[in-house]
Amino acid sequence: MKYAFIHQHHQAFSIQRMCRVLGVARSGYYAWRQRGGEPAPRCRQQAVLDQRVAQAYQRRKGRSGAPRLALDLVDDGLAVNRKTVAASLRRRGLRAKAARKFKAMMNSRHSLPVAPNLLRQDFTAMAPNQKWAGDITYLATGEGWLYLAVLIDLYSRKVIGWAMSDRMTADLVGDTLKMALWRRKIPK
Repeated sequence: MKYAFIHQHHQAFSIQRMCRVLGVARSGYYAWRQRGGEPAPRCRQQAVLDQRVAQAYQRRKGRSGAPRLALDLVDDGLAVNRKTVAASLRRRGLRAKAARKFKAMMNSRHSLPVAPNLLRQDFTAMAPNQKWAGDITYLATGEGWLYLAVLIDLYSRKVIGWAMSDRMTADLVGDTLKMALWRRKIPK
């Protein structure tokens, strides 16, 4: 970019002065001109390496840093070391995403009473609204985790109530039950 500017304006200004102002070596400008305006072989190799590193980074979904990517590239037949890959990642502005540590959401060590197991693993029903079962799961979204509570009728296996929230609270389950009761017209 700087060399092209010097080449365009060499009629109006001296090459020596433009090189000094732009902070480049005169020998570098003349070498560039001798190559016909092509980038230096080292720059071309660096561009190819940057592209290969970016591809390896994308294959790993952005979760790997320089040490693991260097091993991947060596396996692909490219002889590079960790520092070279780290420099390439810095040039491209790429950083490995750290995986979040798993955090248990349930405390099973408590002295509270536990509800009895009324179904005893018998998930068959002879008519609608005899047996309902529910569960809570969490989903990763672009804006964070969401909790989904669902109730199904074991007779038809249809979802009869559901609710979503960004926090796992008693209201989440209560809203799910309210929806199921409302959709089934409050069965006995």
